[in-house]
Amino acid sequence: MIEVSAPGKLYIAGEYAVVEAGHPAIIVAIDQFINVSIETAKKSGSIQSAQYSDMPVRWTRQNNELVLNIRDNPFHYILAAIHFTERYAQEKGEKLAFFDLKVTSELDNSNGRKYGLGSSGAVTVATVKALNAFYNLQLTQLELFKLATLAHLNVQGNGSCGDIAASCYGGWIAFSTFDHDWLLEKLEQENLATIIESDWPSLRIESLKAPDDLRLLIGWTGSPASTSDLVDQVHQSREEKAAAYEKFLADSKACVDQMIDGFKQENIAEIQAMIRRNRALLNQLTTFSNVSIETQQLKILNDLAEKYEGAAKSSGAGGGDCGIVIVDKRAGILPLMSSWEKAGITPLPLHVYHYTEEIN
Repeated sequence: MIEVSAPGKLYIAGEYAVVEAGHPAIIVAIDQFINVSIETAKKSGSIQSAQYSDMPVRWTRQNNELVLNIRDNPFHYILAAIHFTERYAQEKGEKLAFFDLKVTSELDNSNGRKYGLGSSGAVTVATVKALNAFYNLQLTQLELFKLATLAHLNVQGNGSCGDIAASCYGGWIAFSTFDHDWLLEKLEQENLATIIESDWPSLRIESLKAPDDLRLLIGWTGSPASTSDLVDQVHQSREEKAAAYEKFLADSKACVDQMIDGFKQENIAEIQAMIRRNRALLNQLTTFSNVSIETQQLKILNDLAEKYEGAAKSSGAGGGDCGIVIVDKRAGILPLMSSWEKAGITPLPLHVYHYTEEIN
């Protein structure tokens, strides 16, 4: 049996702007995982995920395509990951086989409610990783990112795929998305292996080292949000408010570039200043897009953190889910944790996750 895992993620800065090619974000992988096991099967295979049902879904093949034995299924990201990875494997001369694949998740609470830690991205990455080992494809981290990205976009249709990058690379990363129009055009013209081996315009994935005294705190509001829906809403408004949107993009890029410099200079104060700046920019985005990014609970989370020497903002699409705080390790955090709990905000005991070696 092959067993692999992929970590969840949190956005630190650059949300919404990152969906435009060349606009950076900072993202971090966290130590909660999607776990996937895979083993050889004979005349049919199965897919099982505790996120949806404890019962496995059986599948077979028709013309080398995986076909489920039920009409409706909830496994869209898993199936897309299988489809693209097996297509790549066939192009590399691998013979397809049957397998049983099982998924378990640490990215939601005991009641099955998601924390907003990138479960769809992580399950896509973990599935590709499992098949990479199963078919001995020897994918690099970048090739794994590209395959998982193609699968994820095939289902979600929008987004930067920064969560895919965080799950592939681990740790802190600076990320800028690729030219999506270029990729869609290539998918109509080239085989998959050629696309995977090509340079993707504007793509940037750079590992960052956090200052030794930097501490990341995470609070959960208990209110889930849909990233794809919120991104769609902002995109609808960008046509009507073109000038304001372009200014937001430029300001976000300048802010995140300065924050990246803060990481490279190990300057916590500079990083905190840019966290506060990015929070203000997201609030400006709310003003002209009418999309609620910093909910009342997130505002409480952020304001309480500021009261106790932290720099705080919503993480990801906002609209609920998590807020992040950057503090100096030398500052006490117990008063903040207590104030959060009194306000109905759950501190999440999560840490930054670093891979100890490359994927292959």
